[in-house]
Amino acid sequence: MRILGIDPGIAIVGFGFIDQAGSKLTPVQYGCIQTQAHTPDEERLLHVYEAMIQLIDKYQPECVAFEKLFFNRNVTNAMLVSQARGVLILAATQRGLPIAEYTPMQVKQAIVGYGKAEKKQVQEMVRMFLRLQAVPKPDDVADALAVAVCHAHSHALNSKINEVLRK
Repeated sequence: MRILGIDPGIAIVGFGFIDQAGSKLTPVQYGCIQTQAHTPDEERLLHVYEAMIQLIDKYQPECVAFEKLFFNRNVTNAMLVSQARGVLILAATQRGLPIAEYTPMQVKQAIVGYGKAEKKQVQEMVRMFLRLQAVPKPDDVADALAVAVCHAHSHALNSKINEVLRK
């Protein structure tokens, strides 16, 4: 199964495609979509949307996992990031992809085993799970890969539970 993990943003959207074969996780492609500051919001949103459509079409994921947004300070920024998240969900939905969402705590729990883990711990575990030479930069990319790994673990567990329930 090919999973696309996304860390939504407006200045930087982290993305990571991974393949899951049993318990083996393999990175396919990862990086970020960046938009220029001082560009009209609608142009930034269009750029995010179009870039995501191109990535989805090129790498053909079977599902998309998003990190749920959490804001406690800047409401203006939260609104713009929410809009970016909306165009990302639209891109995935237009391509018929199922969507999963995970809170930052759920991602940390799945990756490190502790929901209040430090960012560095999560990044190092992502590096280890995917057998990468270094932690991907910027942080948004590592976060997107963490979401993809979280979904891989959650999907595997849910599949096993459903299998048992069907018996």
